[in-house]
Amino acid sequence: MLRSVHRLFLSALCLALLTVSARANVVVVLNSRDATIKLLNPQTYAELATIPVGKEPHHLMSTPDNKSLIVASSVGNELIFLDPVTGQIQRRLKDVLDPYQIGFSPDQKWFVSASLRLDRVDIYKYDGANLVLTKRVPLAKLPSHMAFNKASDTVFITRQGSDQVSAIDLATHAVKWTVPVGKLPAGIAMTPDDKHLLVGIMGSDYVEVIDWRTQKTVKRIKAGDGTHNFRSLGDKRHTFVSNRVSNTINIIDQVTLENVGTINVPGGPDCMELTKDGKTLWVTLRWIKKVAVIDVASRKVIKLIPVGRSPHGVFFVDAAARL
Repeated sequence: MLRSVHRLFLSALCLALLTVSARANVVVVLNSRDATIKLLNPQTYAELATIPVGKEPHHLMSTPDNKSLIVASSVGNELIFLDPVTGQIQRRLKDVLDPYQIGFSPDQKWFVSASLRLDRVDIYKYDGANLVLTKRVPLAKLPSHMAFNKASDTVFITRQGSDQVSAIDLATHAVKWTVPVGKLPAGIAMTPDDKHLLVGIMGSDYVEVIDWRTQKTVKRIKAGDGTHNFRSLGDKRHTFVSNRVSNTINIIDQVTLENVGTINVPGGPDCMELTKDGKTLWVTLRWIKKVAVIDVASRKVIKLIPVGRSPHGVFFVDAAARL
């Protein structure tokens, strides 16, 4: 009897260890229309779990200490903290109104939430553990994506509904300036040299380059229709930009400010994540309920993985640097 019990215990322990191992370093995909997150195995591409979360989870990012992954549930009005390795829910922060896009300043002192449907930007003080709301800044219309300067004194916000980019002073919470850009500005990124802002012009087919110190557009880089979001290659020089309408991803040289490559991807490529070795790019495909896995060297899609409706954000902890 004791021997049988011992065997059962060992079998259960082995099963538990295998389950934990299978969920190590999971890929987290946000299904915005299903109000779920899907966990995928990065090696086999198999689905590990589907977890209900608040309505319309659109974007996500890790905390500065990498101990939590924050999922912004915009219509659910909450932030959901996950274990970044296993994808399991740690805790929920309620009454964070309409967190569409979120971001930490480089100095880790500020947390910013762009509330797209409420036409405002909420600024929180961050002490390494807690978020304390300090100001709600009205910003019409449809504030969506954000970027920070290296000094962490300014956050730059795209305004999709008014075709503008605004700069907000993080210390005073005042809007410092607003400049016109192309139609439906979406993703925004700071170049590694801290000189230029790159803005994806979703209502057209280019990246608008802004000298943020002079508030002037200095160039338009031809991309694809529906130019949308950015993910750096981690080499301090190049960045990917997704084009949702033309079903392409371009590679932008952030020194020469030129388009230096194109990858064909079906289904409305949107958010991207890059493996640490820089060899594989994962991309959510908004229109066809799939995630694409791309071999960066050959610039070819090597796998299409079924997920939920309108997949948006994608994350895994073992990712390339973001510069």
